[in-house]
Amino acid sequence: MEELTRLLAQHGPAIVFANVLLTQLGLPLPAIPTLVIAGALAYSGELSATLVVGLAVLASLLGDTPWFFAGRRYGYPILRTLCRVAIEPDSCVKQTERIFERWGPASLAVAKYIPGFATVAPPLAGTMRLDFPRFVVFSALGALLYAAVPVAAGALLHAEVEWALGRLERMGTGALLVIAAVIAGYAGIKAVERYLLIRFLRMVRIGVEELRELLGREPRPVILDARSALARRLDPRRIPGALAVDIDASSLELPAIPPDREVVVYCT
Repeated sequence: MEELTRLLAQHGPAIVFANVLLTQLGLPLPAIPTLVIAGALAYSGELSATLVVGLAVLASLLGDTPWFFAGRRYGYPILRTLCRVAIEPDSCVKQTERIFERWGPASLAVAKYIPGFATVAPPLAGTMRLDFPRFVVFSALGALLYAAVPVAAGALLHAEVEWALGRLERMGTGALLVIAAVIAGYAGIKAVERYLLIRFLRMVRIGVEELRELLGREPRPVILDARSALARRLDPRRIPGALAVDIDASSLELPAIPPDREVVVYCT
């Protein structure tokens, strides 16, 4: 354990900075465990808690800022691109829109603790034309909360962290294999769920040309625009004749639809 602790104590600040920066740039690298370990080392006097938290905040802002300007430059498509590579892309866009629409810029202060929202929040703020100074203030507050809580937890649970590090060092490469297996298993389950969902959706999906043909017939199909209010503001284009519906409303009101009419639903 001494060699592992020495390595972390010697290069801890650089490891924290790199880990948080890569995480905020979009790589699937969890930073919380690193911050917890850094907190335990800070308790023993081998690292400076202030330095660790400060570097984490700086790295977070450096990682968030390019996404903010990407959202401002490219708008809504950048959100769809990010959500396509998310572990749970099917709920990514809808969830992030709902959170930002409800809480506004203040949601950036807790974004990093909301799965799926942490990466998408900065470009969403840019897309919504939030001014840069407010973005920096709320993002810095969120980064401070994101870094300080696990560092404090590591200091509080320093004995348990030291025990866990000792176990990992004794396991050697076996520990890496166990961690990799857990991550691969989780990703595999999500991939299977997504495959089954897409296979089902393909059975009930129609294409653009088929919809165009339906619109030329009588009776015309009923088209429901199930995008969120935020999505409709960001991209006001819609299929002619589509009726906007809010599927998240407590009471969903739909027009009276005769049983012989086709119903077509589209969303983000």
